[in-house]
Amino acid sequence: MTGVILALDQGTTSSRTMAIGLDGHVIASAQEEFPQIFPQSGWVEHDPEAIWRTQRRTAEQTLERLGGRKIIAIGVTNQRETVVVWDRKTGDAIHNAIVWQDRRTAQRTQALAAAGHEELVNERTGLVLDPYFSASKIAWILDAVPGARERAKRGELAAGTIDCFLIWRLTGGQVHATDATNASRTSLYDIRTGKWDAELCGLFNVPMSLLPEVKDSAADFGVSDIFGPSLPIRGVAGDQQAALVGQACFAAGEVKSTYGTGGFLVLNTGSELKRSKSRLLGTIAYRVAGKTTYALEGSILSAGSTIQWLRDELKIIRDGVHAGELAASIADTAGVHLVPAFTGLGAPHWDSDARGAILGLQRGSTIAHIARAALESAAFQTVELLEAMAKDGVAPQRLRVDGGMSRNDWLLQFMADVLAIDVVRPKNVETTVLGAAILAAVGTGEFGSLEEAASLWKLDRGFTPIMAAEERASRIAAWKDAVWRVKTTG
Repeated sequence: MTGVILALDQGTTSSRTMAIGLDGHVIASAQEEFPQIFPQSGWVEHDPEAIWRTQRRTAEQTLERLGGRKIIAIGVTNQRETVVVWDRKTGDAIHNAIVWQDRRTAQRTQALAAAGHEELVNERTGLVLDPYFSASKIAWILDAVPGARERAKRGELAAGTIDCFLIWRLTGGQVHATDATNASRTSLYDIRTGKWDAELCGLFNVPMSLLPEVKDSAADFGVSDIFGPSLPIRGVAGDQQAALVGQACFAAGEVKSTYGTGGFLVLNTGSELKRSKSRLLGTIAYRVAGKTTYALEGSILSAGSTIQWLRDELKIIRDGVHAGELAASIADTAGVHLVPAFTGLGAPHWDSDARGAILGLQRGSTIAHIARAALESAAFQTVELLEAMAKDGVAPQRLRVDGGMSRNDWLLQFMADVLAIDVVRPKNVETTVLGAAILAAVGTGEFGSLEEAASLWKLDRGFTPIMAAEERASRIAAWKDAVWRVKTTG
């Protein structure tokens, strides 16, 4: 198998492209950050043109570095829940993209919950009523942009998640489509029937005429002529579901956690749509050959973005590697905790009003204490997610991790210690991009099934708990006290 997949990975802070061989090896790649826009407290936006420009440029740079090897298909993975509304004729967005972290529609979703609608939303979508998801964001854009609702009624506008926007641009406006995983994050899609839900669209005031066709994760999403000879787009999935595929979590009970901008723990539940009693999310893991595989998910809103905040806003570290070095240089945080509720708290709290805080500062507190507390926050938030899963009757004994933060050996050992389970890292920690490539390879028939790609997963290193149970319990209790303080004062 000598073909190459061009995998586009449109993330929250950067766009990236990788050329991946059918043996799973990365042959060439390029990555470029783009600006984050914060118009008000709790608001997060992206310029859709910056997204398209950086994604296209990284794809072109990757192709230049490929040395003429043949591309057989394109795979797309993307930041989920983030939405764009655009003009069908010009392809231009009518407003900045509203990012998944954005909390501007909190009052709207709280009002819907207070009116008793959360049970309906949860039953059909597996989601909670929260501004995290796409539906209220789309409605906000239609209400905020003069004339947008009238234009939507006339069929002049289209809306979708970032994958959908990229597919529109890649195909020159010929294809308005998304896949089942991205659709499942909108609060408008019935994950039991596999269809857009008219009642939910009415509840959120989102015209169904805006919405894309929903396809399998490995399917025909059209052809792109942007990069020269026509290239078929054959695999699409939201980033966390793509990472689940890249981590080869194809059996019910297997679980992975990805640490990028946020942190996302996703458990394959097979053909069962598990209903959480702990405010975790039921969602679609992937849909291939018409068969839906479900997942249970816990979402951390800030993980890598916490480290980015230390670098870009506080300017106290150079990068993530520097943060890791500082953390490893001290025995503990000396009571310092950083609760990164910059845009609220995700699962299992779903608290839109909470805001971040650094607690426990003393005269002797240093940059190292803050850096270590920032890294520890990713592990402690993962503890909360696993505890919530345990309440739902699921207790994994091993966690597969990936994403940029997973390169930090110190962090993964600390994570194993506070989780009290084995943590394992694959050789390729960029499993999101690998998952998109695998789906595209299935979509072209290079792999007969996802399971055929399981051999691409290779173990790099495992981390086994060594922390004493008493110390573990004490540290977790101190973290929970810090979160309690943030929630009660936020």
